Amino acid sequence: MFELHQVGEHTYFIESPAKIGVYLAGNGAYLIDSGNDKDTGRRIRKILDDKGWQLRGIINTHSNADHIGGNRYLQQQTGCKIFSAGIEKAFTENPILEPSFLYGGFPCKELRHKFLLAAESKVTDFSDGDFPSGLEIIPLGGHFFNMTGFRTPDDVVFLADCLSSRETLAKYRIGFIYDIAEYLNTLERVKEMTARMFVPSHAAATDNIADLAQYNIDKVNEIADRITVICTTPIGFERILQSLFTEYGLKMTFEQYVLVGSTVRSYLAWLHDTGRLGVDFEDNTMLWSRI
Repeated sequence: MFELHQVGEHTYFIESPAKIGVYLAGNGAYLIDSGNDKDTGRRIRKILDDKGWQLRGIINTHSNADHIGGNRYLQQQTGCKIFSAGIEKAFTENPILEPSFLYGGFPCKELRHKFLLAAESKVTDFSDGDFPSGLEIIPLGGHFFNMTGFRTPDDVVFLADCLSSRETLAKYRIGFIYDIAEYLNTLERVKEMTARMFVPSHAAATDNIADLAQYNIDKVNEIADRITVICTTPIGFERILQSLFTEYGLKMTFEQYVLVGSTVRSYLAWLHDTGRLGVDFEDNTMLWSRI
């Protein structure tokens, strides 16, 4: 863990729970994401110092805590700029928004920890003049609000969280997704991409991403079909969630409740919008049913 891998003349990544990109441009280094906490930030800084690379900026793919957790430490230590855009910029500057969004209200203390609540940092938009001009910004919507990937001049594409490894999906079964329709659109586009190397945050680097993209698409459709079956008779959200946790062998915790629960609500919205599920209100209870 935390080994530095070179994948292009000026492009590297650091192996960590969520891979961290390193792009060398001009007189310094730019990170793509910063890991999940201050300790990760320290490890990153040591790697950069050992190589003699000055940190000029951190480019965040999105605002989930495991991708921005090292921001504040590295910014305080080096004075580097942090780049983000759209809703992701707002969440990065105000990280309480992540657990609040996931929970649907003010998050209880069990949800206010570093895995869901990063330290705040000062953020600059991608349009800033110091953003490295050689990077191509690739919209990767679906997993989170305005998630983006990046292609370096070495033709290395950082894909953030737009797909997961087979092993990750086998372990967690239901990966977090904010917008199902946009997520599937993103995967279809990624499936057609070519590059010298793809670096997903939660899967092995590869020169061919098509098979893994299709596998993730298939898993989304499998979960959607499973939810539709559960809704054969009218059923409320909590019972749907309980059925999925039981069928997939998942264990309910505060974190799993909000992460999987938020995702299941997104599936229900998508299935309703596409005409596969209907909604009725009976005895002041919202019930979902297959059409």
